[in-house]
Amino acid sequence: QVQLVESGGGLVQPGGSLRLSCAASGSIFSIDTMGWYRQAPGKQRELVAAITSGGGTNYADSVKGRFTISGDNAKATVSLQMDSLKPEDSAVYYCNQILIVAGTYEALDAWGQGTLVTVSS
Repeated sequence: QVQLVESGGGLVQPGGSLRLSCAASGSIFSIDTMGWYRQAPGKQRELVAAITSGGGTNYADSVKGRFTISGDNAKATVSLQMDSLKPEDSAVYYCNQILIVAGTYEALDAWGQGTLVTVSS
């Protein structure tokens, strides 16, 4: 069984910074992609940023230049550095890892429980 645990959410003023972290535990053979999604009240979950095993990154237009994703496949960790935060960045942020489970070699789309980010003065 694979579990993802997030940390780093909280309340921050506009223009401030936060760093989200996510660590996976369990029997992991390999990781294909790691990413962060967010869901604001009344809105659909959306991709914020993703990073592939090869190091390629993809960002939502709304966060380009402000957010930076980094990952360590060997440690099964992924982080999201969020700078110049805006009130519209407020949401529950979810960690996601697309991975292969060790032993069964089953593909798994794993999700964290979510961490709340609130940007407000």
